[in-house]
Amino acid sequence: MTALNRATVRAVNSLTARWAGFCEGGTVFAAAGIWPLLGFLADGADEAVRRELVDALGLPPDKASRAARGLLAALDAMEGVEAALGLWTHDELPLREAWSAKLPQEAHARLSGDLRADTAALDRWAAERTDGLIDTMPVDLGPETWLVLASALVLRTEWERPFEDTPLQVASGPWQGRSIAGLTRSGTDLDSVALATTPDGAVTRLLVRGDNGIDVHLLLGDDQLSSGQVLGAGIGMLGGTLRLVPGDSLAVGTAGPGLLVTEELTLRPQPRTLTVGTPRFTVGAEHDLLAHAGVFGLHTATDGAPQHFQGVSPAPLALRSARQTATATFSATGFKAAAVTALGIDYMGKPPEPRHTSTVLRVLFDRPFGFLAVHRTTRLVLAAGRVEDPEPYREDEGY
Repeated sequence: MTALNRATVRAVNSLTARWAGFCEGGTVFAAAGIWPLLGFLADGADEAVRRELVDALGLPPDKASRAARGLLAALDAMEGVEAALGLWTHDELPLREAWSAKLPQEAHARLSGDLRADTAALDRWAAERTDGLIDTMPVDLGPETWLVLASALVLRTEWERPFEDTPLQVASGPWQGRSIAGLTRSGTDLDSVALATTPDGAVTRLLVRGDNGIDVHLLLGDDQLSSGQVLGAGIGMLGGTLRLVPGDSLAVGTAGPGLLVTEELTLRPQPRTLTVGTPRFTVGAEHDLLAHAGVFGLHTATDGAPQHFQGVSPAPLALRSARQTATATFSATGFKAAAVTALGIDYMGKPPEPRHTSTVLRVLFDRPFGFLAVHRTTRLVLAAGRVEDPEPYREDEGY
């Protein structure tokens, strides 16, 4: 597997923690999807934009694009993970060789200028790169959109020990009285649960191991903790900045969020046992990254000034959109998730002058007409017909 620099891991996790602070409600997101795009963008940005981007990236500017390439390669080499980069540019947009050469050559495609065809092509790319988990590219194409830079990330794992599908009856809290589609399992793997204490409250972590080296950490915090604080605590556990007390070290009587260590009477001697119950879930989210542009180092990049990306192209360009679509499913047998992230960059100059002439023939079928379907090689007519009563235009359906 391609080695992944520890500094890059810390930087991506740090962006995850900062992003988590702005997320509310049920959601899913992938900082690993936007981070490499920011790295490539920084490589072609002017000093003002680059300074903000590298602050968000957490790496020096001379390492941004190299780290972006390294992250994508390492992700794609991981078992159970697929990562892809896509670049689409207008035919009239010249790219700096020094910038474009650092992107995978196979990633580059063209925008035709036909918005319907280009949208379909981008959506098709998103669906193909995520095995259909996400079927649309999160970018709004306009006539001035001359560059789209996107990433796709998909991951899957099967549990080493599957759960059982079981209804969960909730006795208290915001879900009180509800019967939830749940998952349960019992075992002796006490080290899969741990309790951490933050300055603001406690967090319980459950580690669910996948069979291909991909694990899922479920995190439950005290009521007063925000979702961002809980996710931040989970990242702190990964980075070793929060002390964990593993399940096999928790004394009888220990209580934490969703956790209680008790003694129970049994008919025969038994080892210490961990019993887990959790909801089965699928979550999806659409993120407008520019709503929190400062988190991603994109504040100055979106001020409309046309000179910010001269390292990408000598043409005047401005970042107009940055979005991510993400989905995740946690089931009895495993976990799967996908994210597609896209940056839409507009051309800010005058429309190019037409340089060619062509002959145009226009035909209008405005009365009943016939048709033939013909096999080209043999000229065999496969079907024939006549149109007498075309379908009416329906304003409410757009046709």
